[in-house]
Amino acid sequence: MLDALISLLIQAEAAAGDAAQAGAEEVPQGNPWSSLIMIVALIAIFYFLMIRPQQKKQKEIKKFREGIKVGDRIITAGGIHGKVTAIKDDTFTIAIANDVNIKVDKGSVYPLGTPGQEVSPKENNA
Repeated sequence: MLDALISLLIQAEAAAGDAAQAGAEEVPQGNPWSSLIMIVALIAIFYFLMIRPQQKKQKEIKKFREGIKVGDRIITAGGIHGKVTAIKDDTFTIAIANDVNIKVDKGSVYPLGTPGQEVSPKENNA
């Protein structure tokens, strides 16, 4: 009796496997161009939403750094506010207090506020 039940289960599994293989062979494949179009669309979305705005921001910061002149107020990457007193090839000398000057790399200088916005001495010391 047990042998008959086991052989019946084995036959049922074999029949189910054959049916699954036959069904898998008959399923039509999707258009390969649709996958390619989707990948290209995702790359375009990433470019326009993430990469391009970052490049634009870096270009603005580079333009700001090239336009700095003696007397401009700036902020360093470390958060030090100051006024440019001297400019060298790769560095700025910044006055941060009376008779206190520091030398910083040009790559660590950012505009104070938005471009065109002047900061009064009260706001700078606050």
